[in-house]
Order: sequence, then C-alpha cells, then structure tokens
Amino acid sequence: MNIREIARRFGRELHCHKGMTQACVTAASMMQQAVQVLTYNERRAFLSWITQNGPFWEDTREHGAGDWLEWDENIVTDTAVGEAAWCCLHGIKRDLVSLTPSNWQFSPVLVDWISDSSPKKSIEVVNHWDSAALEAILQLAPIPLASWVQLEVFAKAQNPLLTFSQDAFTPLNGHPFVSGAAHRLLFVLRTLNRYKSCFDANGQRTPEGNQIYQNFFTGAKGDGGRGAIFTDSSDDEKVKFKNLMTFNHPDNAGKTLFCPWHGKVQTPQSRVHFSMPVRANEPLYVVYVGPKLTKQ
Repeated sequence: MNIREIARRFGRELHCHKGMTQACVTAASMMQQAVQVLTYNERRAFLSWITQNGPFWEDTREHGAGDWLEWDENIVTDTAVGEAAWCCLHGIKRDLVSLTPSNWQFSPVLVDWISDSSPKKSIEVVNHWDSAALEAILQLAPIPLASWVQLEVFAKAQNPLLTFSQDAFTPLNGHPFVSGAAHRLLFVLRTLNRYKSCFDANGQRTPEGNQIYQNFFTGAKGDGGRGAIFTDSSDDEKVKFKNLMTFNHPDNAGKTLFCPWHGKVQTPQSRVHFSMPVRANEPLYVVYVGPKLTKQ
C-alpha cells in the first residue's frame, strides 16, 4: 500500500489482480485470513483496493491466452509477469512491484516470448520491492502524459514514419483526458510506425512485418486475447458513415481520403483512422485520432 501511494504521487497506478483476495499467503492462510493482523482502517483500505477500486490489470490486458511467455522455464502467460513482459516487448512501459520478503526480490525479471513463427525474444522487466528506491527512481523519471496536447507531441516525435494530417488530433479537444487511453493510443501508433518500417529493398514485407500483421491485423490474438486491434469497417458502416470516414488529403489540397481502416482503443472507445494498404513507397497517413466515429 505504501508503494501504491508513492506511485500515485508521481502520476502512476499500481494495478492488482481481481483474484488477489484468493491468493495463498502462507501454507495455512489465504489473503482474507492474513489481513486480519492489520488494523481495521488498514484492512478496510487494502480490501477496498483489491476488491473494488483497482485498477485491475485484467481490465486493460494486452496479451492473450495464446501468447507463450516463460520465466525460468515456468509459464507466466495469464499472470502480471507475462502481461508486463508482453507490454515491454511491444513498446508499452510496464514495471513490476513485488512483496518483501519474497522470492521475487531481484531485477530485472527475464521473460522469454516464444512463437512458432518467430525466434524467441527475451524481455527484461524492471522489478521493484523497496519503496524508498522506487521513490528515488520516480523522482528522476519523465513526467507521465497529462493532456491530449502532450499525446500529440509525443506521438509525432516517436513515430517519424507516419504522416499525420494537420487536424488529426483535433477530435480529442474537449474530451476529458484519460491517461490509460492516451498510452494505448501511443501503442497503436507505435505499432503502425513499426509496421511501416517492415519492408525490404524490393518493397516486400519482412518477416517482422508478417508477424505484426498476423498479431495485430488478423484475429490471431483472439484466443483469449483482445482480437485484432487494426480492422476494416464493415460494409454497412462504410455506407452509413462514409462521410465521417472521408478526410481531407494531408498532401493534396482539394482531394480526400476514404479511411475505414482503424486502430482500436476500448476504454473509452477511441479510434485511429489511417490509409490502407500500407506500402513501402507510399506515405502511411494518419487522419483521425479521437472518439469512435461509427457509434450506432
């Protein structure tokens, strides 16, 4: 709880698992029994966090049940360790927090991501267990995103292979800033930027590009995961919302681009509309970043 309060002072959140109340704390006691040693107010605050308030990492889960993640030859898919590792692998900064005393007082935690179609990748996940050390680190860390304006600045700086229309981020104006959605939008844009880089000298998609397409443009992650994050609009939506999905061409005044392809953010529902198909010798235009356009 002390580490949670430190994280919050620096604009971060400590995520827990909804099943934490059922955790086995000792050989003889579960979480519900173990917390009885706390004072009434401490116990109430702790149980309120892990049962009601969260945030819970399952609600913003990125990796799917079909992702193979190992630590020290132990499968960590469906755990916080696996979730943090998958996020770090895909450019979403995540650290771990462990209890003390425990067997997890070491850093980094080395996790292997294993795929049938790609070489094994090792991910180093930073782990914290000392509150004073964590506070010292956070004091030197970059300030988290705090506005949609900051999101636009970061997105354009971090994704040089994307061509943004001048008003791409304008739809976010007037909407309450949501940190989780902002970081998810950055992830969507970074993935597009990576995909745009995955072409060889002949203009053919590289193996990494094929893997990105498989993971994020198809339903391959749907087995227990969140499904494709980049999809085309349905035929019905293309007719009903054609005007909303038609944008001024960023490079050709007087012309328009019809962009039904989009990247998805779920909470709150937001979309990144972009030009498709993605080719080596053509710009990848991002024309819209904002609330979902095709609300029925």
